Amino acid sequence: MAVQGSPAVARHRLRLALRKAREAKELTQGEVAASLDWSLSKLQRIEGGENSVSPTDTRALLQILGVTDAAVVDQLVNEARQARKRGTWDDPRYRELLTPPMKTLIQFENEAAVIRSFQTLLVPGPLQTPEFAEHLLAMWSDELTEEERATRLEFRLSRRQILDRPTPPDYRAALDQGILYRDVGGPRVFAGQLRYLLDSLRAQRIDLRIVPYRVPAVVTFILPFTLLSIDGDEDPILYRESYLVDEIVTTPEKVQRHQQLFDRIWQQSFSKERTVELLEERIAELLEESDQEPPTRST
Repeated sequence: MAVQGSPAVARHRLRLALRKAREAKELTQGEVAASLDWSLSKLQRIEGGENSVSPTDTRALLQILGVTDAAVVDQLVNEARQARKRGTWDDPRYRELLTPPMKTLIQFENEAAVIRSFQTLLVPGPLQTPEFAEHLLAMWSDELTEEERATRLEFRLSRRQILDRPTPPDYRAALDQGILYRDVGGPRVFAGQLRYLLDSLRAQRIDLRIVPYRVPAVVTFILPFTLLSIDGDEDPILYRESYLVDEIVTTPEKVQRHQQLFDRIWQQSFSKERTVELLEERIAELLEESDQEPPTRST
């Protein structure tokens, strides 16, 4: 398996390999840390994906854990090197506009084999049309300069490219029904956004379901979240976001709960056929509304 370009993904692969090797050796984190004269918190941060680990420390860890296969050692040491590199997301233009969790999310989107997204308010970033995204970012004109909005738009639109990869991800999105009526940019722009979702669903680029209003109200209180898996990995990461805060979660128990939650939401969603009908109906309504809009006055 070749090392990929994303430091966050390399760090993820490495931390999982180290954790699994430790568990196979039936050693506690405390025992391993003591053997290396490390603090317990250092090892916990490494296994939790919070900190990178140097190639030298990686070799020392692998020796303690009994990993002696030369090819495996070289692979993991290379992952350690890759995890410490900088990427496009560290460009000064983006650094202040992207939170650390968002930087990690973008890196995982670029390499994910499986993506599961549940959204209650908006269309997911990778599925937004340029016009929709531009109008959405315009809502932040009081907080962001025109240049900052343009930079965010550029980066957001780059996320659409994940569906054009030679091996695109298995992408499932469950969208709350209210999203169909939360138009951004006016009827025509929003109709174009829904048309893009409909066309992508029909072309099997994504699998999309609308979550009906009748689903228990508790669903509407759940933060939007995305689960991303690399190479069929059984240990996906979880990205959660709210108005003010976003986070990456790797705790197995929390990730598993969200996997189960997504499966329940998906099962309670409208069928693919009904989802198509709802999109078609809403697009027709929006286009009718746009025809009724008064013409823009010329100056």
